Amino acid sequence: MAKISVNKHQPVYQMPSNPAAVRTKKYALPTKKYIRLAMLHFFKSQYKWSLIPIALIFINAVLNLTGVYPNLWIYITVFVATLLYVLFWLVQFAGITQLDQYKTMFQKFSYEIDSRQILMKLNQKEGSIMKWEQIQNAYKDKEGYILVISKGQFIYLPFTVFNSDHEHKMFERILKQKEFLEA
Repeated sequence: MAKISVNKHQPVYQMPSNPAAVRTKKYALPTKKYIRLAMLHFFKSQYKWSLIPIALIFINAVLNLTGVYPNLWIYITVFVATLLYVLFWLVQFAGITQLDQYKTMFQKFSYEIDSRQILMKLNQKEGSIMKWEQIQNAYKDKEGYILVISKGQFIYLPFTVFNSDHEHKMFERILKQKEFLEA
C-alpha cells in the first residue's frame, strides 16, 4: 500500500487506485454554500419537531377562543424560542467554517470514487480515504449530490465536477448500488 498523508501528524494509507474509478475535477466547497446546504439538511431532518410550536400555538388559540386561559405571551414565547433554536444552528454551521479542525472540508479536493471507497486527494501525494460505511445518507438536488457523513459534515459534488457525462452516470450507478438513491 502506498502511504500518503493528510498532514505530518496523521498518516493515511491509500489502497491501490482502481482504474475504473470515477475521477473528478478539483473542487472546494464555498463556505456560503456549505452553510446553505447544512441548514437545508437541518430543516429536512428536523421537520417533525416543527409540530411542537404549531401544537402550542394551536392549543393556546383554543384556550383563548374558549376563554379558559386568555393570553398573548405564549405566541411571542413560541416564536422567539423557535427563532433562537434556528439561529443557534445557523451560528453553529457558520462557526464550523472558521474552525481550524474543519478547514479540510473547504480545501480543494479531487475525488476518485469506486464501489469500495471515496479517495479524496489534495494532490498526488496527499489525501484521505473515506469508506462507504461512513456515509449515512446521500441525495441528489438540482445542482449536485450531497453525501451526508453526520450532522454538519458532508461531501458536496456538483454536477460540474465530473469530467464527462459517462463518469456522472457511473457515480449515480454506484450510489444506486449502495442503495443511497432509488433505482
